[in-house]
Amino acid sequence: MAETTPINAGREASHEHSRGLAVYKAGQGFYTRMGTVIFVALVAMLGILWAWEYFKGIRISGVNELYVAAGGAILLGSVITAVTYFYVFVKPRSVDFLIATEGEMKKVNWSTRREVIGSTTAVIMTAVVLTVFCYVIDIGFTALFRLMRVLDS
Repeated sequence: MAETTPINAGREASHEHSRGLAVYKAGQGFYTRMGTVIFVALVAMLGILWAWEYFKGIRISGVNELYVAAGGAILLGSVITAVTYFYVFVKPRSVDFLIATEGEMKKVNWSTRREVIGSTTAVIMTAVVLTVFCYVIDIGFTALFRLMRVLDS
């Protein structure tokens, strides 16, 4: 066992030994991890569709272009899946961030439906009042400038 000195004391406490590809803190941050995975999957699908079309144009002698397109898309999807798994489930720093994010989201005081409807109504009414006010001012200035013959009738 390594001797703890003031120089490496902090490193030893915060640095965890390699676990391979095991899930780091498996029971924590479920919703943020799943939300991240779903979002990445949706964006990855667009990338995979792009790769499919891109690889369709690549010609390799003796190989059907459909196989090239499928292979390229599967390769890209595999890389995206591996990177996502690593950052969302294995890498301690990013996993701790996701867990902390979920913890902070649980502390948020979410507005009730009634509060949201009231706030939205206030914003819409303010926008309507400001619109009418600006329209009336515009009409007034237009009439004034026509009286002064700055604008043509």
